[in-house]
Amino acid sequence: MATENSKKLNPRIIQILRSGNPAVIISAVEELREDGNSAYLPVLLELLHSTSEEDVKKSVTGLLAELKHREVIPTLIDAIRNKQYAGELQSIVSACWENGLDYSEYLSVFVDLVIEKEFLVAFEAYTVITNMTGKISNAIQEAESKKIKEALRNPGNNKNDLLQDLLDFLPELEEGIEPGF
Repeated sequence: MATENSKKLNPRIIQILRSGNPAVIISAVEELREDGNSAYLPVLLELLHSTSEEDVKKSVTGLLAELKHREVIPTLIDAIRNKQYAGELQSIVSACWENGLDYSEYLSVFVDLVIEKEFLVAFEAYTVITNMTGKISNAIQEAESKKIKEALRNPGNNKNDLLQDLLDFLPELEEGIEPGF
């Protein structure tokens, strides 16, 4: 999805995205993939939530996985935090690691997902964290490590391996990781 200076939404595109016709919706999503702007992201997230059409869901999640502009990060984080999108949480979190953007600023959100959510969402959040390239402060590293250590005390937690790996990974994130090219 390209970034445009104008954040104005085209009413025709909005109408098509809300039309209920899978073929034209997918065509509009493809158009947005080529020419759209990030202002459509809330509409696309709502479409992902409201549609039962698997091809439409696949098209929208594919576009989310290709986002390349940091300006979309807060909108995706808001969707992750929004209970309305609980059914789409795994897809949205997956798109976060697939799009390759750095979510280090929101480390706490993803640590909470690993601790609190079912395994598939937790694994996607774990993958977002282990793909972070930013640098976190010592205070953040200590706070998140403390949360993880508390979660590790929970007997029968099927995510202990993920949590232990994160506990080992956070000091590296504090030191800063250079993106590999």
